[in-house]
Amino acid sequence: MPALRLKTALTCAAAASLALTVAPAAHAVDGPAPDPHDAKAMQDMATAIAVTAKYVDEQEALKDGYLPHGEECMTNPFGVGSMGYHYVKQANWGSMDPSRPTALLYSTEKDRHGRRELQTVEWMYTDRDQDLKTTDDRPSMFGLPFDGPMPGHWKGMPKHYDLHMWAYAKNPAGRFHNWNPALTCPAKPPSPAKPAPAHPHGH
Repeated sequence: MPALRLKTALTCAAAASLALTVAPAAHAVDGPAPDPHDAKAMQDMATAIAVTAKYVDEQEALKDGYLPHGEECMTNPFGVGSMGYHYVKQANWGSMDPSRPTALLYSTEKDRHGRRELQTVEWMYTDRDQDLKTTDDRPSMFGLPFDGPMPGHWKGMPKHYDLHMWAYAKNPAGRFHNWNPALTCPAKPPSPAKPAPAHPHGH
């Protein structure tokens, strides 16, 4: 077997093994988790990890059409935690396929090579009636309901549902929780002070 094919096979096997062995442990943390006895959910998790393993290299994600989108780093507006940096592949919007996530979420910090580290895989799905009060079209994956519906996170993004899988970073709130309380976004630099308006000299 050629070296490249062997490497790919080993990566896929390792990813499948990882998904199958860690899924039961997900019940040990607070937050939603698939039923470890659900064979389809376990297989879909293995597929998602096997397919996205190459995106550990940020450059591979960029080459495949995952582009930085929205705010630089998303902070939880309702509590603690963040999501990191979203890299979105618009062609995968609305995908219900474990092998075609809509977004990859990368770390707030860069490694010594100046690249961000892959932390999360995310699927996004448009809310059919754009009414936040109705949920009859809520999708599911891995046996779990998507979060939402919620407003768009950036200009032009519709009301939608989403589902996160923290496949490459530990989330104390749970592998499928949307926000990671262990992470924070970099502090934004203060806005430059405006010069004081000139006042005419008094007499």
